[in-house]
Amino acid sequence: MDLQRIIEELYEERERLTHAIELLEAVAAARSPRGEQGARPRKRRGRRSMSQEERLEVSQRMRAYWEKRRQQ
Repeated sequence: MDLQRIIEELYEERERLTHAIELLEAVAAARSPRGEQGARPRKRRGRRSMSQEERLEVSQRMRAYWEKRRQQ
């Protein structure tokens, strides 16, 4: 078993695989409607932050809501 020869063959195989991967990526990018840019980044999900004014409005609405509920 010639270790040096095995290592050389593995390096050659790695080069062939790298080349094949590059070709496949190029084909995939060409088929993509957005080209090489890829897909659009997804919008962030979750809660949106509120400004101080919006918090004040919500607070006032909730006070009125609970005041009305207590009166019933």
